[in-house]
Order: sequence, then C-alpha cells, then structure tokens
Amino acid sequence: MHEVAICRALVEQLEAVARDNGAARVTGLTLRIGPLSGVVPELLASAFPVAAAGSLAEGARLSIDTAPLRIWCPDCKLECEAEINRLACVRCGTWRTELRSGDELLLSSVVVEDDPPAREPREEAHV
Repeated sequence: MHEVAICRALVEQLEAVARDNGAARVTGLTLRIGPLSGVVPELLASAFPVAAAGSLAEGARLSIDTAPLRIWCPDCKLECEAEINRLACVRCGTWRTELRSGDELLLSSVVVEDDPPAREPREEAHV
C-alpha cells in the first residue's frame, strides 16, 4: 500500500508549511486527487491518521476533492471530460488526445493554528 508512503511524505510537507508559517499545528488540509493519479482516496484517508500520529498534523481534518478527467483534442480543438478507459474525443473520436487533468495529486490547501498567546500567571487566593 503505497498510500502510507505518500502520507508520510505529505506529513513532512505539512510540517514544513507549519514551520515556515510559525504555526503550532496543522488543523486541516485539502488534497486534489485525479482518477489517474494511481492513488486510492479511501486508502489514503485511512492511512493519513497513522502517518500523522505524533506530528504537527496529528488530528488534522483531511478533505479530498476529486479532480475531473479532462482531455483536449488537437484535431477538433475540443476540451471535454473523459472516462478512465476511454480517452477518445467525444466529438471526432480520435485517440490522439492530450490529458488536461485527472492525473494530479495536489496539496491544495493547509489550515494551520498559531501558537496560543502566553497566559499571564494568575495569583492564587489563599484562604
């Protein structure tokens, strides 16, 4: 299951984002995953909490957006949605199409939390 390795690399990236922004922790993230990315979103979602344990991203809320599978036809200049096993142009039928989206695995957003402000020590009341 290579999703665990992907999640470990993702956690490293999240920790770098948090450090670069002076954040105490990562509370949420959104991934954009295409159907041709080679990643199974459900497996990635189940592997993420394990990979994030003990990191600045522990407990972060993972959201996954599915990227559409889109192709462009150089013959008739049409960009359209396609199916995984049929990347032919829907207008002219040519198979000489270019993939425009659908193979991506992108970290599209990260939500971080700053260090909480230092609390002033309170004087204790003695009775």
